Amino acid sequence: MRALRTIVDMSYARHFLDFQGSAIPSAMQKLVVTRLSPNFREAVTLRRDCAVPLPGDGELLVRNRFVGVNASDINHTAGRYNPSLKVPFDAGFEGLGEVVALGLSASARYTVGQAVAYMAPGSFAEYTVVPANMATPMPSVKPEYLTLLVSGSTAYISLAELGELSQGQRVLVTAAAGGTGQFAVQLSKRAKCHVIGTCSSEEKCSFLKTIGCDRPINYKTEDVGAVLQREYPEGVDVVYESVGGGLFDLAVDALATKGRLIVIGFISGYQTPTGLSPIKAGALPAKLLRKSASVRGFFLNHYFAQYRAAMDNLLKLCEGGELACGVDLGEQSPGGLFTGLESVFRAVDYMYTGKNTGKIVVELPHSVSSKL
Repeated sequence: MRALRTIVDMSYARHFLDFQGSAIPSAMQKLVVTRLSPNFREAVTLRRDCAVPLPGDGELLVRNRFVGVNASDINHTAGRYNPSLKVPFDAGFEGLGEVVALGLSASARYTVGQAVAYMAPGSFAEYTVVPANMATPMPSVKPEYLTLLVSGSTAYISLAELGELSQGQRVLVTAAAGGTGQFAVQLSKRAKCHVIGTCSSEEKCSFLKTIGCDRPINYKTEDVGAVLQREYPEGVDVVYESVGGGLFDLAVDALATKGRLIVIGFISGYQTPTGLSPIKAGALPAKLLRKSASVRGFFLNHYFAQYRAAMDNLLKLCEGGELACGVDLGEQSPGGLFTGLESVFRAVDYMYTGKNTGKIVVELPHSVSSKL
């Protein structure tokens, strides 16, 4: 590595390193939302000659090595999270890579070359500026760590805050083999619960068994409602629900007395123009009242006070081999591995076919462009 060089800019210094023998380029690729739409391909444009941003004081410049794909990416491109946001704006909000530059005050905690993961806007880019307080130091750059940021923390915090889990309770996890569902299964088993998980293939059933799921249900070959009525006539105590639509209705019907249904998403409705998933809501109040049951919504942004502790605990479990972090890099997808920003489009399509097992992650190989 060549020596660190410092650039003075107004009232503070910005530090840059020729990282691993390659200087930071002046231009990069990134994905930009140029039209509001839940159709990712219609909404997003790959721009190939964008200026590499410079970190301000208290910020990091991260060279992204892996980026996470989430079902809610299309809610972001549709402008549903922040209606005041105007196009163009950057896509993606989850990345993992190395710090290649940092503002002066950020050097108290971070160093150039350090592996970090972050949840912040603009991750679908070769380089992203990240507020230092939004980054999490990682032991190394490997995609398994990326699964913890949104998926792992969502399962951890929602179950801890809303699930009220106790030994022997029955927990139903929908989309159990997905990025978030895999953690809900494992964390419920750690609480000594009996776990039921829905999925869409025998391969996913096998995966669920390896992570401790007591009763995988392949909804393509079994009637979920019939299985729940037959095998769990007293109902389930907790439902971790991310699908919506008809599965939400089945989950409500399956609740036990004082049961809790945690809604962390409703992927079946995200691709609709309204972003809504049809449910039979008319009977919902009567069903909940009859069972003293509840439906509880969970949105990670409302629980940032618990986020750091959750990440610390998840990392310990992962590093100790006590938590499986399933990653789907696209090996089985049409077109093969998800490599490069252009493959994010395929990765989003793949997610909505329901074929992924574990968290969908895209690798960004380093490319050398013109230097600063």
